Amino acid sequence: MDGLGQYFDIILFAMIAGFLVLRLRSILGRRTGFERDRHRDFFARRPGAAPGKVTAVREHGKPGLLPVQVLPPADTVATGIEAVRRADPGFDPGRFVAGARSAFTLIVEAFARGDTAALRPLLGEEVYRAFATAIENRRAAGETLETRILRIEDVDITRAGLDGHTARVTVKFVSEQINVTRASEGSVVDGDPEHSSEKIDIWTFARDTRSADPNWALVATGA
Repeated sequence: MDGLGQYFDIILFAMIAGFLVLRLRSILGRRTGFERDRHRDFFARRPGAAPGKVTAVREHGKPGLLPVQVLPPADTVATGIEAVRRADPGFDPGRFVAGARSAFTLIVEAFARGDTAALRPLLGEEVYRAFATAIENRRAAGETLETRILRIEDVDITRAGLDGHTARVTVKFVSEQINVTRASEGSVVDGDPEHSSEKIDIWTFARDTRSADPNWALVATGA
């Protein structure tokens, strides 16, 4: 019986030891390799930030490389978007990006056609004059512009803010296009009709937040 009693004692001690190990692991936790380092939370998308990639954040450095004690710079894009929202509670970054994508296609294609009537309501006065002048010069030279947008690869808000009562939002478009300028007889003056190229456009849209008109106008362009 003594041997049997010792056998049960061993089983009892093993059960107690196993129970203590499980309790210890539940209290301390177990690292699996999928946990997020605490300092990476600084790069999480903040409430009100635009969807998709935000250029201002990428410029600050690669997530996870900053020491824990170093705070990242403020997200100026999110701050600017929040300022626009305060002036215009109906502003939604997601809908704005979708609208900007559509406007980009409309404006690029209308410019290629030389359709100033279609361009007029979409552009600010200064940009419209520049576009109209380019179209007129093209016509005077007897040239035509063929543009095909094969795809829009990326649309990012890179800057936002208020200028008085005017909201301004800058957007970076990355697209794949075929652009060909032809002479009056059809010969190629510029471009390649068989090969596309990547185009990067930086456009700024503006809107008076006091206006009942919800539409934005293109007020600056760059590349």
